[in-house]
Amino acid sequence: MNKDLMFSSKTDLWETPQDLFDHLDFIHHFTLDVCATPDNAKCNNYYTPEIDGLSQKWEGTCWCNPPYGRNIGRWVEKAYNSNCKVVMLLPARTDTKWFHDFCLMGKIEFLRGRLKFGNSKNSAPFPSMIVIFDRRADNA
Repeated sequence: MNKDLMFSSKTDLWETPQDLFDHLDFIHHFTLDVCATPDNAKCNNYYTPEIDGLSQKWEGTCWCNPPYGRNIGRWVEKAYNSNCKVVMLLPARTDTKWFHDFCLMGKIEFLRGRLKFGNSKNSAPFPSMIVIFDRRADNA
């Protein structure tokens, strides 16, 4: 994978910082990465673009760092509607429809500063947030 491309505005893929994932995994114990590539998967079980995580059933405790492009709202909606726990790393775009329609229904943690994704030397050009949806509690 071309790392220069991964951290430019020419892509919507932003590889999860390992230390952030490790911290969240310690708390949540992830079982499935629903949006990964073989190069950046954070869990032993993961869905690739070829498998299409949006069309799969999400189970267990899911990690999701979706592509940050035009379809990000579909990933957030899928997480919101899944009957499991989903923890998402998202750009903090509080002016979007998907933020108001779905993120406000979850637990939101805004991250201080700007993340350095993957092995990037530079910080992201946007703030980030963690959003947690846990619909299991709704059905207990």
